[in-house]
Amino acid sequence: MTTIEEVVAAVGDWAGRSVGIQPLPGGLTNRNYIVTVDGERTVIRIPGAESELLAIDRTNEAQNTRGAAETGAGAPVLHELPQFGVLVLGFIDGRTMSNEAFAAPGMPARVAAVLRRLHAGPRFLHDFDMFRLVERYLGVVDERAIRIPDWYRDALPAVARIEAAMAARPLATVPCHNDLLAENYIDDGTDLRIIDYEYSGNNDPTFELGNTCQELGWDEARVRQLCAAYFGEATPALVARMRLNMIMSDVGWTLWAAIQARISPIEYDFWGWAEERWARATAMLDGPDFGDWLRDVQG
Repeated sequence: MTTIEEVVAAVGDWAGRSVGIQPLPGGLTNRNYIVTVDGERTVIRIPGAESELLAIDRTNEAQNTRGAAETGAGAPVLHELPQFGVLVLGFIDGRTMSNEAFAAPGMPARVAAVLRRLHAGPRFLHDFDMFRLVERYLGVVDERAIRIPDWYRDALPAVARIEAAMAARPLATVPCHNDLLAENYIDDGTDLRIIDYEYSGNNDPTFELGNTCQELGWDEARVRQLCAAYFGEATPALVARMRLNMIMSDVGWTLWAAIQARISPIEYDFWGWAEERWARATAMLDGPDFGDWLRDVQG
């Protein structure tokens, strides 16, 4: 595996300069480091083992990270080392967010502001479609005989109903991050910023909104507040679209976690993560509002 020392040695501009290396905790796929060069902090993330099985395209990530930096939503790209699949990023000095931090007043408006900025930026290299990603992940699951939650495949007809309902009145795609855990937001004291563009791609903006609501555990009031802050209104069709994409977020990342439970060397309860997300997805699929969301999203 690539070492941080190999990466640092490959940055020609750093030859002969004072370099310090410090592991950066967090991250569920890669090894992360703060590298300080003559007092200036940078961030380097070294790809995890077999990350291609998770549908991560490092060329896509690099281009999209540059695009996000142009908008001010992401960190600046200082160096690219494609031979390692590595980017050297400027350090964002701020607070790494958490679900607890996102419970503060006014957060839906702040999230909407940074997402509008990102979504108005340059088109990303590839598209992102969670329905197709689920199919790809199921192929990995079958090929490697990876355990997934009980009854997962029994829910696939409902997933097909979601896709058909949302296809009736599709929204124009925009450059999206698509993996908005709380920890992928940083508060720099003025604005929220967004890091880690491994799953970025052009997508329906309501997936982005629904994904972040699901990951932050926001209630109905905050779902509507985010919708209104982003779109200017919270219509039944837009809220339903966000709700259905909240389901799809968990449907897809359940498989991601199951695959990680098999391949990742990181000490983390990925199987527990998979079970948690699948429980959330099935609660919404089996809930009394699912049929209403399918109807409302079609207008």
